[in-house]
Amino acid sequence: MYPLKPITKDAVPKALEKAMRYRMLNEAREAESICLDVLAIDPRHQEALVTLILALTDQFKRGLGSTLDEARALLSRIEGEYERAYFGGIVIERAAKAKVDQGGPGVGPVVHAWLVEAMASFERAARLRPAGNDDAILRWNTCARILNGHGEFAPAPPETQPDFLE
Repeated sequence: MYPLKPITKDAVPKALEKAMRYRMLNEAREAESICLDVLAIDPRHQEALVTLILALTDQFKRGLGSTLDEARALLSRIEGEYERAYFGGIVIERAAKAKVDQGGPGVGPVVHAWLVEAMASFERAARLRPAGNDDAILRWNTCARILNGHGEFAPAPPETQPDFLE
């Protein structure tokens, strides 16, 4: 095993800039690693938590695996109620989009349920948003457009009981 080397508090701002650059370069694992280094010295660092959540969601396209659970677990460490609702919506919306890319049988109802869940988070965030910040509404509209434009993303049919002959 190779022990990890800690970074200094003075290096945090530049490290987070690098993490954002790595995200923009589609190198989410590198961004994730940097955020973990920042959180090792400041576990409550909000920018590092948000960047880590986003870096994990960037990896959804490779498969949801444990990254969905990891991203959702991190939401509880986000301090603001608006931010928790907004980024909670982002996590589940991105999971739904990754599920679309994965395809396969039964994807439609799962995507529908996840987008509806994301929309509920965005609605909650919209009620809490700061003046002039319509980000949650923009995300809600994106989810609505996906659902409105794709009939295959419909809710699961209600389960019916078979009629038994007497």
